[in-house]
Amino acid sequence: MSTWELETEIESYYERGQERERLTRNARGRLEFARMQDLLRRKLPGASLDVLDVGGATGVHAKWLAEDGHRVTLIDPVASQVEVAAQLPGVTAVVGDARELPWDDASFDAVLLMGPLYHLTDREQRVQAVKEAARCARPGGIVAAATINRTAGWNDFLLFRAGGGDKGLSAEASLRIMREGTLRYFDQDIFTTAYLAHPSEVASEFADAGLAGAAQYAVQGPPGYIPELEALIDDEDVRQHLMDGLRIIEAEPSLLGASNHLLTVATVPAS
Repeated sequence: MSTWELETEIESYYERGQERERLTRNARGRLEFARMQDLLRRKLPGASLDVLDVGGATGVHAKWLAEDGHRVTLIDPVASQVEVAAQLPGVTAVVGDARELPWDDASFDAVLLMGPLYHLTDREQRVQAVKEAARCARPGGIVAAATINRTAGWNDFLLFRAGGGDKGLSAEASLRIMREGTLRYFDQDIFTTAYLAHPSEVASEFADAGLAGAAQYAVQGPPGYIPELEALIDDEDVRQHLMDGLRIIEAEPSLLGASNHLLTVATVPAS
C-alpha cells in the first residue's frame, strides 16, 4: 500500500467527474486527445506491448491503447476512477500512487504519466514519480510524461475573457501563476491544485531521475489558442492540414512553450 496521500482538493475535484469528458467535449480537448494519440503511437517501441498508464483516471488513454492491441495496466489514486477504468476490455486497473508503484523493476515496455506531474507541486516528488516510472520500465522501453506549460493559465485567462467570461481566474492570478508555476484550487473554478512547468524544468527533472536526453514535443502548439478551433478540428480536410503542420513544428525548441501541454519522452537505458 502506498504511503503517499492525495491532497483532498485534488481528490474531490476528480471525484466530481468533470475531467471524464474533457478530451471529447470541445475542440480544445479533441485536439489534445488526437495529438497525444498521434505522438504516443509514433513513440511507443513496438506492437503488443505491456503498457503502464500511471494516473490514468477513468482510462481515456488506456481504452484506445488496449484497442490497439497493447496489454494495459492502469493505476490511479482515485478509487471511483479506477472502478470505471476496470470495466474497460483489456485493461487491468488498481488504486495506487505514481510516487510508489507496486510493481517489480523492468515490468513494462512503456510507462505513461499522462497526468501525475500536473499535480505534484514539489520538485522532489515529480522526480520521484519519474524515477518510479523508469524503474518499472524495461531497458529500451520508454517513459512518457505530459505536463502543463507555464503560460497555460495566462492563455486560458485571455481566451475566457475573449469569450466573455473569466471562470474565476483573475488577471493577477494568471500572471502570478505564469511567474511561479503553482496553481491552487482556490484560484479558479475550472481545475484544481497543479504545477505549470517550463519545458527545461521537465527535461531537468527527467535527467535527475536518470533519464537524460529526453525528447520533448509541443502537443497543441499555437493552434490550440485559436478561439474558432471548433470549425477547424471538425472539418476533415482542415483537420488533416492542422495535424500535418503540428508534426512539422512539434519538436521546434523555440515553440515548445507555445502550447498548453508538452509531452516528454525518454528511452530507458540498459542498466
